[in-house]
Parts: sequence; C-alpha cells; structure tokens
Amino acid sequence: MAKQFFTIGDRHRDFIAAQKIFFTGSCAAGARVNISPRSTEHLHFLGPNAVAYLDLTGSGSETAAHVKAEGALTLMLCAFDGPPSILRLYGQGRIAFRGTPDYRDFLDRFYGGAEPAGARQIVFLAVDLVQTSCGYAVPLFDHVGERPILDRWAQAKGEEGLRAYRAEKNAVSLDGLPTGFREP
Repeated sequence: MAKQFFTIGDRHRDFIAAQKIFFTGSCAAGARVNISPRSTEHLHFLGPNAVAYLDLTGSGSETAAHVKAEGALTLMLCAFDGPPSILRLYGQGRIAFRGTPDYRDFLDRFYGGAEPAGARQIVFLAVDLVQTSCGYAVPLFDHVGERPILDRWAQAKGEEGLRAYRAEKNAVSLDGLPTGFREP
C-alpha cells in the first residue's frame, strides 16, 4: 500500500496544496517525541526536494530543539475529505531565525517582505524521501476555517511582549535542549 518516491512530484504537490493542516514530527536522543499541528497556510514548496514553513510563536519550540540536536524531521499530511491518502515528507530540518538572511529572503518570496503577526522562525526541510499510503482509516472532517486567536494574541502582546515571551518560553525544549533561538 505504501509507495516511496525520492522527490515531491506534481501529484504530491497538488495533494499538499489541497490540505488545510499538516503535522510535524521530531525527536532527539533522550527527548520526548513531539508532534505538532500546523496550518498549511504557511507551508511553501521550494523545489522537488524542499519545503519550508513559517513557524509562529508558541508555548514551546520543540521542533527547533530537535532539529538543532539531530536534524531529522517529518511532515505528515492526511486527506480529511475526498479520496483517502496520507503523505509523509522525511528529511533533514534547518531553522532560520528572525533577522537572518534566509528568514528575510523567505518573507520576501512568500509574504512580500511583511512579517505575519507572531512569526518567530522558518523551518526548512530538505526532503530525502516522500511516502504515500492509503489513509483508509483517516476520518472525514470538515474544515470550518482558521482560528484568529493566535493573531489576536500576538498583536495584543506587541513586538516587545513577543520578544519577552519567546525569551522565556522558546530558548529550551520541554526536555531542556537548547533551541538556538535568538532575537535579531
């Protein structure tokens, strides 16, 4: 049932574009496995072996810590409507923090240079394997819309409040691993 590919093909790209949510999976030796849901609104195709997403400020930064420690990262997308399917992108992650050239270039390319409210870093994935599987057991869900809560929270905090929050909450992982996070 599972099929493997070494590049993101047009069919995979179309599938990714049709989804509303994806999940990141990461871990490092001695650390807890982290799985996080993300909106595909901020997931961008960079080429046949590369994707990246704008990562918004959150209560932790497990993915950054795990990528810094080990590098391995998996993104998974499931069809919650239409024909059943699961797609996983396996590879090596890399983080571009606010203020770095890669961060600015990404914002220029995909956001017209504007920084969305609460943005904290870009997560790049160099894909070395694409795997599809049946998804027969994935339940059906209706997408109602995006939650505006994080945007409102970030706007209410303001830039200085977000800096303080990230300094307190995003410097180390749940297991005490450094994330490498730094403010510009």
